[in-house]
Amino acid sequence: MEETISLYDIFKVLKKRIVLILSITIISTLAAAIISFYVLTPIYQASTQILVNQKTSDQQTQIQTTDIQTNLQLINTYNVIIKSPVILSKVIEILDLNTTPSALSNQITVSNANNSQVVNISVQDEQAFLAVDIANTVAQVFQEEVKELMNVDNVNILSPAELPENPSPVKPNKMLNMAIALVIGLMVGVGLAFLLEYLDTTIKTEHDVEELLGLPILGFVSKITDANSEVPLTVKSKRAVRRENVNV
Repeated sequence: MEETISLYDIFKVLKKRIVLILSITIISTLAAAIISFYVLTPIYQASTQILVNQKTSDQQTQIQTTDIQTNLQLINTYNVIIKSPVILSKVIEILDLNTTPSALSNQITVSNANNSQVVNISVQDEQAFLAVDIANTVAQVFQEEVKELMNVDNVNILSPAELPENPSPVKPNKMLNMAIALVIGLMVGVGLAFLLEYLDTTIKTEHDVEELLGLPILGFVSKITDANSEVPLTVKSKRAVRRENVNV
């Protein structure tokens, strides 16, 4: 026989376990807030842009379409060179950083839009000013080294990174973390509520008996308290009399 559950049953379970659901939701949200505000280290980001564009000569006053296509093809190569140890080792030396080229490469993201000759270099670091210095130094070192590595002079710094007055971290996203924790806590609380309800097979009320047997209730025996019960008191008095007779 298949068991079915109605919306009323779902609402009844949620109402019955509302304290448990709210407790788990609040605890998970508070934990995410504490971790986001006091445990996780803020990460700042700085970006600089470079333009890949072949310089025109005196005889050539217009940029040919083939030159643009060549520059676009070179960008993929430039993206690899920017994060190579050849460039990053000199950046570490110039800024006297206590890191390795491999670790510094993980802090750098190089990207460009489709069919765009502008390359964006983004750097993330725990200190805002250091992220700015690294981004600008990477762009400058790359501009100088690409002349020897590729034998071309088509890289210009378009927009250097600048340090704002009140820098704001890009990570962690505190509000997003709290929202995710709230949703997860709510889902866990609801799931745990239905699990406990499924595992609870005890019969507590006459309605449980009616639902279990599928038969109508004709009557039930009320609970008799000690204050209204005379039977236990009578039994105790008889036992007391018997003990007195035996002692005599």
